Amino acid sequence: MSTKQKRVAILYPENRTVGRKSSVESDLFSKLFQGFADMGIVSQPVAYHDDCCHDVEIKLLQIGTKEVLYRTREVGWGCDTHLYLTLEQMCQELPRRLASGEARVLKQYRGNGGIGVWRVQLQGHALPEHGQRSDPAEITLDTHVSVRQAIRGAYEEVMALGALIDLCRPYFFNKGRVIDQVYQERLTEGMIRCYLVHNQVVGFGHQAVNALFPAPAGALPSTAPQPGPRLYYPPTKNEFELLKHKLEQEWLPAAQELLRLDNCQLPIIWDCDFLLGPRDELGADTYVLCEINASCVSPFPAEAIPFIVASTAARMIR
Repeated sequence: MSTKQKRVAILYPENRTVGRKSSVESDLFSKLFQGFADMGIVSQPVAYHDDCCHDVEIKLLQIGTKEVLYRTREVGWGCDTHLYLTLEQMCQELPRRLASGEARVLKQYRGNGGIGVWRVQLQGHALPEHGQRSDPAEITLDTHVSVRQAIRGAYEEVMALGALIDLCRPYFFNKGRVIDQVYQERLTEGMIRCYLVHNQVVGFGHQAVNALFPAPAGALPSTAPQPGPRLYYPPTKNEFELLKHKLEQEWLPAAQELLRLDNCQLPIIWDCDFLLGPRDELGADTYVLCEINASCVSPFPAEAIPFIVASTAARMIR
């Protein structure tokens, strides 16, 4: 009979300016460590280094980059979404999409914290009246656009379209790319984060004031509120029951088939961020996927811990 003890590493992002204890010793992680201990599994915190990520990178890239928004755009969680493989392609196609007058959201292929995520819309005389379109041929690199990056502390500013494109240039280095989604006007109603263990929703987070939340009408752009706290809920939250059903029973199975991912190939803990989309013909809510996080998914609802522990233990038996 083997007496070898099961061990699991809990990765955390290394930060040389922050001590190891403060990085991993929180109430949430203490409960996670205890959950593993109760199952007879030794868990240890391990610092994550970018130069050691190759073994997991290929699996995470299936769903953990923003390109998944484009690849699964026909799934029920999608919206008007485009993929720019080169800077030249973006220069050619973005003006045509801005000509509608709608705001767009540009997102670099990889990144977090709102870095490389820009809301952009025609500004001034270039902005068409409601229901009209500008002539794309008249939108040049000198055309003024209003832009705002989704990082904390950023606010709306006006610049030439060419200046924005220059800011996006580095996103195409090393086979990078940019995703272009139509801006969701109901962003002001909050963002819903669904936490999953493999293909099962195990909790929710709701953030009422999130990145790109606009300033009050007529107020200075600098008065736009900054992102507020995220509140956490169990998977039984009635308010999100419809979203949970659609994600588990419709959208995720369709995305898995498209991406050729079995349940066991999905991360043990990951999340999907949703904004409210346009109401349907019956006035019911719709939902639009705006991001998937497949690494550094913390914090998360405490209710997710038993699912994380059980799933990890099951994987170690295989």
